[in-house]
Amino acid sequence: MAWIGENPRSQARASVFPGARAWTGASDQTAVRAFLQRVYLFMSLGLVTTGVVALGVVSSPAALSFIFGNPLVFYGLMIAELLLVMAFAPVAARASSGVATAMFFGYAALSGVTFSAIFLRYTLGSIGGTFVVTGGMFAALSGYGAVTKRDLSSIGSFCFMGLIGLVIASVVNIFLGSTMLYWLTTFVGVIVFTGLTAYDTAKLKELGGQLAAEANGREALTKGALQGALVLYLDFINLFLMLLRVFGGRRRD
Repeated sequence: MAWIGENPRSQARASVFPGARAWTGASDQTAVRAFLQRVYLFMSLGLVTTGVVALGVVSSPAALSFIFGNPLVFYGLMIAELLLVMAFAPVAARASSGVATAMFFGYAALSGVTFSAIFLRYTLGSIGGTFVVTGGMFAALSGYGAVTKRDLSSIGSFCFMGLIGLVIASVVNIFLGSTMLYWLTTFVGVIVFTGLTAYDTAKLKELGGQLAAEANGREALTKGALQGALVLYLDFINLFLMLLRVFGGRRRD
């Protein structure tokens, strides 16, 4: 559940954006809008899947006991998440869109299992409030990335370097337990995933134009949309978890 487990998102993004070319023309713009709509649809359904599974787990004492009663089970699930997200792009590139769809929603469901841990730590009201704040921020940032004509490559490079630093600092803090480092990674994490949301959306716009120009058919568009949905899904989840550290109210029971 911890955001560190989501950091292989960078590998997924690298495979989603294989040198997208410039595009022009009204027909291409229409195709790009349709492509982004499909990306957002898959991403939204993935978030719904994660939320439903998380609520299902937290409402079942037996499931909670099985998952969190044995640390090996919980960390095993996190390792499975890590492996699945790393394998998604290369497998989806070779497999059918049906297999890619199953992998995407399988990952979303598995994330929901580990994500249920936040319901044990934070109040339901603070989780809901933070989700709304995250949704508003994500919509604004992704919308900017979709319409801007600026080259966001420098922002993407800066944020990716920041992401690497966050991983290293967070791993180090597992052993140090520093409160100051915890909050430093939290606020830096908000900045990093804010920038990545806009950058990734801009790159997806380029990818949509490339796929439209190549006329690869529905299969390629669906797989491209699924890979893009995974990237934005991870941006959203990680931004949400960073903000939850700041705004989340801790449970007292």
